[in-house]
Amino acid sequence: MQSLYAWLKGQIKTLSVHAETAQAFGYMLKQWDALNVFCGDGWLEIYNNIAENALRGVALGRKNWLFAGSDKGGEAAAIIDSLLGTCKLNGVEPEGWLREVIGKINDWPSNQVHELLPWNLQSVK
Repeated sequence: MQSLYAWLKGQIKTLSVHAETAQAFGYMLKQWDALNVFCGDGWLEIYNNIAENALRGVALGRKNWLFAGSDKGGEAAAIIDSLLGTCKLNGVEPEGWLREVIGKINDWPSNQVHELLPWNLQSVK
C-alpha cells in the first residue's frame, strides 16, 4: 500500500489537474485512510447495500412515525420493525412469524422468549 501511495503521489504531479486520471488519483488519495482500513480487514464488504437496504424502510416510514402517538409508541414501532427485518435477514417469512408468535406469546414462559426469535422458530422457515 505504501508503494502504491508513493506512486500515486508521483503520478499526480505529472498530470493535468483537469485530466480524468488525475481526478481519479485525487479521489483515491482523499479516500486513502478508508482504503487502508478496507485492505487491512478481509471481512469488510466493498459495498454497503445490506445496511442501506435495511435503512430504506426507516426512510420510507419517517413521516408516518411522526404520528406514533408517543415516545413509547415510536419505540414499539422500532422494535417491531427490527424484528421483521431480522426475519427477512434469516430467511423467515415475517407475516407467518408474527402470526405464530402472536398465537403463542400469551402462554409462553417469559424465561424462554428467546425461543420465539426468528432464527429459533423453525416452523415458519
